[in-house]
Amino acid sequence: MIDYSHETNLSKNPGLRLLWIILGWFFVSLGFIGAFLPVMPTTIFLILAAYFFARGSVRFYNWLLNNRFFGRLLHDWRAGLGIPLRAKVIAIGMITLAIGSSAAFFVETLAVRLLLIAIGLGVITYLLRQPTRTASLPRL
Repeated sequence: MIDYSHETNLSKNPGLRLLWIILGWFFVSLGFIGAFLPVMPTTIFLILAAYFFARGSVRFYNWLLNNRFFGRLLHDWRAGLGIPLRAKVIAIGMITLAIGSSAAFFVETLAVRLLLIAIGLGVITYLLRQPTRTASLPRL
């Protein structure tokens, strides 16, 4: 097991550390679900989990980066190998569906609609600019 503790920046506030740990596990859970459901991405949730664990718990951060299933996704991301094509397509589709339907049907204020659309386009642009890994991981 590789020790990644030098990469962490733990919060000095115990309340914030607890919040980061809770958010980390929330995103690990979403990433786990995404590994099985074709409509949810996995990589982005694990990146978020690693971010929060790096601020909340050295132990959980090390566990995630050394995990035999999820560790590879994170190592590929960190090495610049990018996001799997399947995850990228699903993420862009879900962003388009969620933000598009929210802007069209659920938000009445024009300024908020425009803000939603701008945020969605910004995230989609970011995803499109990231390297794409075409070889997919084996399903869990």
